[in-house]
Amino acid sequence: MKKLIVIVTLLLLMVLIGLGFAYGSPVKDYSNIIVLLVFLLLFSAYIYFEKSGLGSKEIGIIATLSSFASVARVPFVAIPNVQPTTFIVALSGYVFGPYLGFLVGSTTAFISNIFLGQGPWTPWQMLAWGLIGAFSGALGLIKAKKGKVISSEAFALLCFIYGFIFDWIMNLWHILGFIRPLTMKAILAAYATGLTLDIMHGAGNFIFAIILFDQLYKVLARFKKRLLITYIKE
Repeated sequence: MKKLIVIVTLLLLMVLIGLGFAYGSPVKDYSNIIVLLVFLLLFSAYIYFEKSGLGSKEIGIIATLSSFASVARVPFVAIPNVQPTTFIVALSGYVFGPYLGFLVGSTTAFISNIFLGQGPWTPWQMLAWGLIGAFSGALGLIKAKKGKVISSEAFALLCFIYGFIFDWIMNLWHILGFIRPLTMKAILAAYATGLTLDIMHGAGNFIFAIILFDQLYKVLARFKKRLLITYIKE
C-alpha cells in the first residue's frame, strides 16, 4: 500500500507538470500548477502517515515536538524573522529521521498559525519547514551510518542556510501569488527585497543552534533510545 501511494503521487506530479507545460499561458505562468504540487505533496505525506505502521510513540513525538516548536515561535513574533522554530524542526529531523522530521516541520507551521493567523501562506510554511526537517533527517541518517554526530558549529552553519531556504520558499509563494507578469527581473527584485530578513532568519538560527544544540540533542537522542525499548507485560 505504501509503495502504491508513492507511485501514484509521482505519477500525479508528472501529469500535473506535463499539463502545465502543455497548456500554460503564453507568458509561461505556471503558478497554479506549482500550488497544486505543493498541496499534493503535503496531502501525500499525511496520507502516507495515515496508512503507515507508525505507532503511538511516533505520534507522541510528532505532537510533542510540533507543539514545542510552535510555542517557541510565538514569543519571538515581535522580532522580525527571528525565532527558534527552524532550529527545533531541523534538530528533530536530524535525530528522528527525514519522514518524522517532515511531519514535525509541516505540523509545526499549522499549529503555530492557529495562534498567529492562518492564510494562503500556511501550506508554503508547512512545505518549507517540512523540507528542512526532511533534509536534516537525511543528514542524520548519513552521520548515523558513519557513527558520528555533527558538531554544534556545523549544525549552526546548516541552520543559517536553512533560514535562506525557508525564506526563499516563502518568497516563491509571494511571487506566484502577487507578481504579474512573471519575469526574471521581477523575481530577482522580489528576492533582493527580502535579503535583510533572510539574513536575520539565518543569523537567528545560527545563534539558537550554537547555544542550544548540545543540550537539546542529548535530550532528544536519549528519548530516541527509550523509544527502541518495548516493555512486555506478562
